[in-house]
Amino acid sequence: MDKTQLNTDFSRRCVVDSNVLAWQASPSPLVHRRLLERDGGEVARATSIVRYAGGAVFESHLHELGEEILVLDGTLSDEAGDYGPGTYLKNPPGSRHAPFSKDGCLLFVKLRQLDPGDSVRCVVDTRQSRWFKGLVQGLTVLPLSEFGTHHTAMVRWAPGTFFNPHRHYGGEEIFVVEGVFSDEHGSYPRGSWIRSPHLSQHQPFSREGCLILVKTGHLPHSDPLN
Repeated sequence: MDKTQLNTDFSRRCVVDSNVLAWQASPSPLVHRRLLERDGGEVARATSIVRYAGGAVFESHLHELGEEILVLDGTLSDEAGDYGPGTYLKNPPGSRHAPFSKDGCLLFVKLRQLDPGDSVRCVVDTRQSRWFKGLVQGLTVLPLSEFGTHHTAMVRWAPGTFFNPHRHYGGEEIFVVEGVFSDEHGSYPRGSWIRSPHLSQHQPFSREGCLILVKTGHLPHSDPLN
């Protein structure tokens, strides 16, 4: 199997339960990864679950096409500060940092998937931020980052919340942080990653309630209308 290519067909729907994936080594002996998608070697477009053991340190490095992180557990740090559970961090294209974790942490990480023109660094503590009412009863939304067609947000679903059928220009990507997210295709527990292609449609709901990270409008596609 080509380890530099994983789930790279953006025209197809992809569902991965990260909980059943094996941990793989990284350039740091105290950092391991569960790979969800990857296109390239160590410098790659990638989406992963990343685990830092206590004392893990990375040397300062450049993110040519940016990086997005959601801290799932523990505390991640770099020269700019400390980021606890629930923190969303966007390091824009061209940024550099030297991350480490004193006591260990678990992260959801997206590499090299930002618009090259996006120059804004974002740090959002989702547990302390003001959330907004969604489009339907039971839905609350916390916008995290927007640039061009790219939109990233946290969405909380109260138990028994149902949404309208809708279509996603530029695709949609979901990571289930808590609870169980569902649509007409199936149910996805905590740790599930779902990527739906450009112009795909679904009707999501959550009977149990859930918290999800959602990114839309960022998937490569060829649109005959443009």
